[in-house]
Amino acid sequence: MKRRMFLASAGLAALAVATPALAAPISLDEISRYFNSFRTAQSDFTQVNPDGSISTGRLMIHRPGRVRFEYDAPDQSLVLASAGSVNIFDARSNAGPSTYPLSRTPLNLILDDTVNLARDRMVVEHFEDGPTTVVVAQDPSHPEYGNIRLVFSAGPTELRQWVVTDDTGRQTTVILGSLRTGVQLGSLLFNLDAEMQRRGLVSNR
Repeated sequence: MKRRMFLASAGLAALAVATPALAAPISLDEISRYFNSFRTAQSDFTQVNPDGSISTGRLMIHRPGRVRFEYDAPDQSLVLASAGSVNIFDARSNAGPSTYPLSRTPLNLILDDTVNLARDRMVVEHFEDGPTTVVVAQDPSHPEYGNIRLVFSAGPTELRQWVVTDDTGRQTTVILGSLRTGVQLGSLLFNLDAEMQRRGLVSNR
């Protein structure tokens, strides 16, 4: 299965947001405050994969370090990040998930316990693009892991989409619906063993 969430296709048409043009980009302090204002969030999403195909589904975030991408039927694939690892369930395989460290993915930057985009060398681009603000961030200690391009609308500040460029240069775009924050998300949604059991798979841990 393609690494659906973390691989990427950047050439998306400009995001249309009904927001007046800004005099200046939203500040990094304000964007950091926005992320730190919530621990949980949920949204529908549309994903443009590296091969140009499109997927839809539901995203659940539980900071720090947990995220769940459920894809709409008939696709039974799943991306589950928890306990420091990213686990990718391929609906076509009964062999269990492919797993790799969350710390090696650019999405880890916004799943941290405390987001600080003002950290030295983390943000490599920050600019206004019409009615939106764009921030490109990377792990300053490991730029080879790739980067994440975040797009925000203002009034109030809201994350609208991201483009992840992975360590191979491939890109995946995720376009969010209305991101609802402060939602109740059960712990089992981010429990790898529970997901393995639900799918009738045997855990190797």
